[in-house]
Parts: sequence; C-alpha cells; structure tokens
Amino acid sequence: MAVDLDAATREAFEHLGRTYSTYDDGWSTRVHRELAAGRTVPPAAVATLRRSALVVYRPRDLIAAVGQLTGPVLNVGEPWAEEAMADGRWSALLAHTATATAAKPTATWDRTARALVADTGASPDALREAVTGWFGLVGRPRTLALTETWYDDQLDPYNANALRGLAWLLSLLPPHPETARALGGLVETCLRKVPGLGPRNPKVANAGITALARIEDGAALAELARLSNRVTFKGTLKIIGTALEQRAAALGLRREEIEELAVPAYGLTEVGRGEFAFGEAVATLEVRGRKAVLSWRNAAGKAVKSVPASVRQDHAQELAELKAAVKDIDKMLTAQAERLDRQFLARRAWAYGQWRERYLDHPLVGTLARRLVWTVAGVPAVFDGAGPRGLEGQALGAAEDTEVRLWHPIGRAPDEVAAVRRRLEALGITQPFKQAHREVYPLTEAERSTGSYSNRFAGHVLRQHRFHALAAARGWRNTLRLCVDDTAPPATRELPQWGLRAEYRIAAEDRDGAPDLTDSGSYLWLTTDQVRFYPIDAPQNRAHCSGGRYEMWLEEGQARVDPLPLSEIPELVLSEVLRDVDLFVGVASVGNDPTWSDSGPAGRFRAYWTSYGFGELGPGAETRRALLERLVPRLAIAERCSLEGRFLRVEGELRTYRIHLGSGNILMEPNDRYLCIVPKAVAPPDTGYLPYEGDRTLDVILSKAMLLAKDTEITDPTITSQLRR
Repeated sequence: MAVDLDAATREAFEHLGRTYSTYDDGWSTRVHRELAAGRTVPPAAVATLRRSALVVYRPRDLIAAVGQLTGPVLNVGEPWAEEAMADGRWSALLAHTATATAAKPTATWDRTARALVADTGASPDALREAVTGWFGLVGRPRTLALTETWYDDQLDPYNANALRGLAWLLSLLPPHPETARALGGLVETCLRKVPGLGPRNPKVANAGITALARIEDGAALAELARLSNRVTFKGTLKIIGTALEQRAAALGLRREEIEELAVPAYGLTEVGRGEFAFGEAVATLEVRGRKAVLSWRNAAGKAVKSVPASVRQDHAQELAELKAAVKDIDKMLTAQAERLDRQFLARRAWAYGQWRERYLDHPLVGTLARRLVWTVAGVPAVFDGAGPRGLEGQALGAAEDTEVRLWHPIGRAPDEVAAVRRRLEALGITQPFKQAHREVYPLTEAERSTGSYSNRFAGHVLRQHRFHALAAARGWRNTLRLCVDDTAPPATRELPQWGLRAEYRIAAEDRDGAPDLTDSGSYLWLTTDQVRFYPIDAPQNRAHCSGGRYEMWLEEGQARVDPLPLSEIPELVLSEVLRDVDLFVGVASVGNDPTWSDSGPAGRFRAYWTSYGFGELGPGAETRRALLERLVPRLAIAERCSLEGRFLRVEGELRTYRIHLGSGNILMEPNDRYLCIVPKAVAPPDTGYLPYEGDRTLDVILSKAMLLAKDTEITDPTITSQLRR
C-alpha cells in the first residue's frame, strides 16, 4: 500500500511539478528513496522528471530513476493526454506508443502494436474515433500551468513520442477518410509557429507524414498532395516530397502528375456542384469562389435555411461526414489555388485531352481552372460556360494532343492583355489569383546598366519574421538572422526547371551596436539589398548574420562562379522572381504598418517609413490604382471619392482624407496629419464585381474609405481622439 508523502517532501515535489525540467540530479536519490518506502511520486513531478530525462544533457542517474516510475502512462498537463488516459482500455497501447522514439516504426514495433490493438477488444472504428479525437485536442492550453511560461505552447516531449506512435498506429488500421483528415490536422498543428521558438513540434509532424505515406488509399494521397502545397518547414516538406516521389514511381508517373491525380471529387458530380440525398431531404453542395456552401431542401422539396430535423435525427453520421467534406474542400481549394499560382515557373504543358480531364472538367479543380486564362496551341482561351474559347468567342478546334499552357501577361502585346481583361469582365469571371492583372517586371535600363544585379527592391526595412514566413510560403529558402557569430546565405529560390537560383540579399538591421532582438535572440528587422541569379549548382554565397559583405564559399575543387547577366534571364523568370520580392517588401515592410507612428526604435526609421508609406507607387499599387479607376464609380460612396495621384481622396463630414494606394496609410487635410487606423480582420466590403481575389491591401483601402466617408458615425475612441485634435 502506498504511503502518503510527508509535508516537506510533498511541497518539494509540488514545486518540481510546476517546472518544465530540472538540472538537479539529486532528484534521482529522492525518487529511489520514495519508491523504496512504498510512496508514490505525484504525477506532475513524474512529468517533470520524464521531460528532464529527455532534454537535460546526460542525466544518467536521473534516467535510471525515471525508468523506475511506472505511472501514469502519459504525462499529465496536456488535455489530449488526460483524455486518452481517462479510458483504461488504452493503457497498454499508450505505453507502447510512448516508445516511438525513432523516425520510423520498425517491423517489431508494428507487430507489437497490432497485438496490443487486438488485446483491447475494441473495433478499428472505435480506436480510430478515439485517437482522432485526441488529435483534435493537441495544442490546446495546458491544464497544469508551468512557472516557465516559455514552454506553454510547446508539446511535452514525452507525450510527443506517444503522439508519434499514435500516428503510426492509425496507419495500421483500415483506411478511412477521417484518418487522413486527422493526420493532416496533426501535421499542421505541430508545424504551427510558436513566437520565438519556431514550429511547435516537427518530429510529430513528420510522424504524421510517415503515417499518411504508409496508407494506400486516395484520401491519404490527397492529404499528402494538399500538405505539399501548404507546408513550408523544410524538413517536413522533404519527407512529403519523398513520399510523393515514391508513390509516383510506383505508378510510373511524374510527381506533378500524382499531385494532379490525387485531388478527390468529394462527392461532387459536376464542376463545383453535387447533391446528397438524406432520405427524402436533399443537400446541395456548391463551390463559390474558394468556399463550399451547403443548402437544403426538405422532404417536400422546399428550400430551408437549416438542416432538416429528419436529417439530424436519422442521418447523423452521414451529416457529419458531409460537413467534414465541406471543410476539406475549403482547405483543398486554397492549396490548389496556391499550386496553380506556382505553375507559371513550372514550365508545365498538357495535352488538351489530359488537361480537360485533370483541370477544366475536374469537379473541384475545375472551379479554379475555369476562372483562369490558358493558351491552346498558343491562342489565349477563356472558359465561357460552354467550353474554352478564344477572346472573340471563337471555337478552338483543339485535338486531344494539342498543347495547353497557363497564360502569362509578360511578353504579350498590350492589346492582347487588354482583350483578356475585357473578356473576363464581360463573362463576370473573378480569378482565384492575379493572372490577367498580374504585375509584370520587365528588365529596366538601370538593370541593364548594373548588369548582373537588380537594386529595384534594395534599401527597405522589413520585419524579419514576417518576411521569413512569406519567403517560405512562396518557395524561397531563408535562414533567420540570429545575434550570433555565424554566417547565413541570402534568401534563395531554386528554379530547377530553368537551371537557375535566385538570391535576395538581406542583412540584419544592427545599427549602433544596439540591435533589437526577440527573446530567442533573433533580429526584429532586416535591410534589403540586391537580387542576383546564379546557375543552380553554383557555390553558395554567405555573409555574417549581423550583416556585411557576401562572399562565395568554395569547397575543395570548386571554382568561383559569377552572377548571370540579367539580360540572359528569361523574362518570365525575372518577372516572377521580382514579383515575389515586391510581395515581400509590400507585406513585410515597416512602411506599411499603420502603428509605426513613432518611426521605430529611437525614431531611426522615420525617413524610410514616410518615404515608403506615402511615396511613389510600385507595380502592385499601380495595378490597384487602375482597378480603382473602374471600381470607385460603382461604390455607394462614389460621390465622396476621387483618385489623385498616389491617393484615394475621401471627403468626410469632419475632414478630407487621402489613403495611399500602396501602403493604405492615411493623411488628413489640410496639413497632412497622419491618421492611424489599424485594420481589423473583417470581411472585405461588398463592391460588386472584382476581377481577382486576394488583394488584402485593396480590401483595407476600401474599408477605410467607407469608414471615413461617414466619419461622424465613427465611435472607436482610438480614431475619434485623432479626429478631434
């Protein structure tokens, strides 16, 4: 029989249980003493000791002591683990999953897992339902607070091993759509960035990918394909790539073909639409933009706003599956739009018949493909409701093997670009991303003069972590600049289809020897420099993390390689790379931050913030201005708005305002005093037809204009206090 701890020992263990780990190896002696006396170490203290055995450098005695602790089976403090331990059926199985300390399961591990599953007596469905339910709780706030709040958003490393094992375990069960869905969710949860720390737990994410790769069904393959377009963490992305390459090789296909074929229809029977019968009631699922929308008809055939009672009562499981499919469609549409947006540099071409099957007529991808412009045998083509036709509505007469490519405006005649835009507007097509209105970046005379580098986006001050996230999302590799004595390469994007590597040279903003850092020692700000191109296999350039000159690092036998002349870079490659860089500046620059009214630390960015926030418009802002010229007359506040140079001018009742078309920052007349309005996460204003989706800055500008046109109705004190000055 266990004996209670004395008060002093209990207090010591309680204090220990509130810490993340301990470096005091003396706890091993205490553990042995308490166990020898028949006493039980409190669960929270057990959790700390287990974590310490995993994260502290070589605590040999502590590891031995932890080996004597037999319970609880998982560490307390995390909601998913406590939920799992609440049902005693799974105890032996959970203990086995906690042994998942390798990158992949062995055959022995799998055999033991299968035997333990059989021993539980539970059905595969019951086990799958339990595990996927636990996965839904991963990442929730801890139930036991730690004194070191730094670790609150991390996963307990002991429990993380169990999560890896549970992911592997799911891959041993019969395939099911919920399995793939839950594993994909686990991957995304574990790759979510923790401020100052990076991804929450890449090892668990990698286990989720390994499990998906072991499941041979369409849902798992579709989830791998979706994640390949969403994941940015390099290690996990490499594992996804390997899994897709192996699946492609087994089927005798290329990887890009696997990604196309893996997209499921989700029950849609025509492009963007499907009907699902629930007894005599019917649900209609329609894709609108990037969202799936459900509508209902009851048994009498009458449209109703909510789910009919008969469906909720008699078809609860089928209803849950349909609602889950709706969420899956939303995720997949986003992933597929991003994949298509990256196809401009992929040099892909399709045979007409293959393209119609995989894109134009695919029940899901077709909702995106039919809103894009393609070239069929070199002729621009737009889907008009009946099929792909030329810009004058003419039939194309394409054969099955006619070549199809994505259309891009670079290098196209201005008349053709204008005709494409008119055709899309006439058909009321809103594109899923900028294509017809895509910014182009042809070589400038200044770049012909510099020869091998572009200074077009040099001299900017960026928020490092926002830039880092954007770079990863656009397929660039970047290394966070830490305040350490080390070197790092520039931000790079490899373009294997072209045999090129693009570089964007950056440096930490470390003026006056007083850098601004996060708690983890990474710089807050970066300054930008040149864009260069090299052959893809050229040696890497590196510079000190705190700034300085880039030098090419040569290994034995390597020769120095000069940057390529910009005049030799294909115009599509140059345009798309510079468009990425323009995006990095446009989103990550401190110049478009409306809260930057103090101009940064010690005011040292004041001149830059002013010049960027109210300066000349870049290509993206010029595109926005051209759109606003046509859009403003249709607005309800049109009589109060006008375009003046770089600004949208808004006549309010109290003041007149000028909203910069690049940054969205606001000046108030008559003395150009700055007005700070922080945009909130609200739905974009209803402006009627727009030619493309996804311009967040345009949404912000229009929202601010509609607010300021009725400035007497503003109640937010942070705004009204500025208007009264």
